[in-house]
Amino acid sequence: MALRSINLPGIGTKYELVTDKDDTIAIFFLKNGNIQMYTLPHDGHTPCVAELTTSEARRLGTIMTGAIMEADKESVEIAFSALSDLRISIHTYVIGKSMAGKCIEDHQIRAKTGVTIIAVSRGDTNIVNPPPSFMFQEGDAVVAIGETDQLKTFEREFMVG
Repeated sequence: MALRSINLPGIGTKYELVTDKDDTIAIFFLKNGNIQMYTLPHDGHTPCVAELTTSEARRLGTIMTGAIMEADKESVEIAFSALSDLRISIHTYVIGKSMAGKCIEDHQIRAKTGVTIIAVSRGDTNIVNPPPSFMFQEGDAVVAIGETDQLKTFEREFMVG
């Protein structure tokens, strides 16, 4: 497997990988921030191209390194190939009246369910890693992380009613 990089003035940087089967994969990091990926099979004459945003390229890179993501609407489950028993779920929820007016610590979310609130979105403001003293308001969108069973317990304990 041969890998080389080439600086292309005014365009960006090209990384080219030739596999053991003589297939070629070229990745261009363009000056405009986009990424182009070309593939050319060893017996082919016309490359295939995909243009990716930075976010799409990161997601593809994550998948290729073995962190498999399965998206389901507002939920993502991640499994790590090197840690075969580890599966982490991330889910978004909208805070209702029953949780509003109290802080994370008051609810004892982690102690009761094992779930951790890792972010809150309120209007145009995003709070990453909110402190235990963070006070919920009705309509806050929260990002919670835990094992699937822990998130189900969180839903039963806090999101119903």
